[in-house]
Amino acid sequence: MQPPELSVVLLCYRAGDAARIATREVCELLDRENIDYEIILVANYDSADDPTPAIVADIAAHNPRVRFSAVQKLGMMGWDVRSGLSLARGTAIAFIDGDGQMPYEDIVRVYRALIEKKADMAKTYRTSRGDHAWRIIVSYLYNILFKILFPRVRAHDINSKPKIFTRRAYERLHLQADDWFIDAEMMIQAGRYGFSILEIPTIFKKLEGRRSFVKSQTMLEFLRNLAIYRLREFTVRHE
Repeated sequence: MQPPELSVVLLCYRAGDAARIATREVCELLDRENIDYEIILVANYDSADDPTPAIVADIAAHNPRVRFSAVQKLGMMGWDVRSGLSLARGTAIAFIDGDGQMPYEDIVRVYRALIEKKADMAKTYRTSRGDHAWRIIVSYLYNILFKILFPRVRAHDINSKPKIFTRRAYERLHLQADDWFIDAEMMIQAGRYGFSILEIPTIFKKLEGRRSFVKSQTMLEFLRNLAIYRLREFTVRHE
């Protein structure tokens, strides 16, 4: 079976009926752009009363371009990302949150740039954010610290999405993060392997309808993981 041109992994943790809206918007966008695609909905659950697994199964039952992962969670965001990426069959592979904060139009913009420039990876960076002030400050400081520790990674905004890889580039990655560090792990490995990386400006919208899943302790997790990966990179370079 011929692989699709683009796989889009859409993260739908506890999204409920919002997963229907996100899927419809992404499908309409890619159909309009005449891109051969598949969508992988990730609705892994940690609560038996979460309706999202049944909702994404219903979406997939009525749309042959949609597949899904809806199993009991064994990790956090990183585990969800890895479970979705592992199902992707496309020549290029994208992932993006399904909460609408990142404009879905960016999938096309970033994908076109990836193809046009023949890059290994393409992503966005946020020029404006609808977050609360504390998240903006934390993100700003985090990106500065990341650049100090990993100067080989040429990127403005480590956590911004969508991130899109060529199949060849994705298969070089050895992702292990189970938590929110998955974006940083991707960028660190992209720097290690010398990927050509494109960044395109975007606007990060205000989160509507629910609270963010990013908690204050997330920053401590980031700092711990940065230290671990900095030591790991030092070890790899001096072996």
